[in-house]
Amino acid sequence: MGDASGAEDTRVGALDDLQRLWTPWRMAYIKGAGREFDGCPFCVLPERDSGSDAESLILHRGERAYAILNAYPYNPGHLMAVPYRHVAGLDELDPDELHEMADLCQRAVRALKATSGPAAFNVGINAGGAAGAGIAEHIHQHVVPRWTGDTNFMPVIGQTRVLPELLAETYERLAPAF
Repeated sequence: MGDASGAEDTRVGALDDLQRLWTPWRMAYIKGAGREFDGCPFCVLPERDSGSDAESLILHRGERAYAILNAYPYNPGHLMAVPYRHVAGLDELDPDELHEMADLCQRAVRALKATSGPAAFNVGINAGGAAGAGIAEHIHQHVVPRWTGDTNFMPVIGQTRVLPELLAETYERLAPAF
């Protein structure tokens, strides 16, 4: 794109014909926001007063595990089932913890179907840093709602995800369904 004189501006960051999708909230993730906890966030968040569950994004508290929205979701409604006990491995969970996590994931699928109508789900555990776990020292299971066509060029080319809803809006819609 040229300037008023018709000369092309070749400076890095100069205005050009490309459209931009600005995602300023991603900078917090890149710079490590949420990692300022003194300790494990999956241990610290449920220790807060239950009156701050909306602020902590905790959707449901069970006896051995809880459901929480992912602060850096792949899609709106991306949540996790997390045991209260701080363990890293699936093999370290006792049967009751494992069962409650599975129950929470099933409950999450039902709640998401009722409130968001996704076409499908990804449900899984990244056990360990090499497997992609962001918080490898505290096991957690992801439930990610999926819609036909929700995967496009943005994550591949733009290295960003397009989320059409704020976390607070997702929380307000989903929490009552639990």
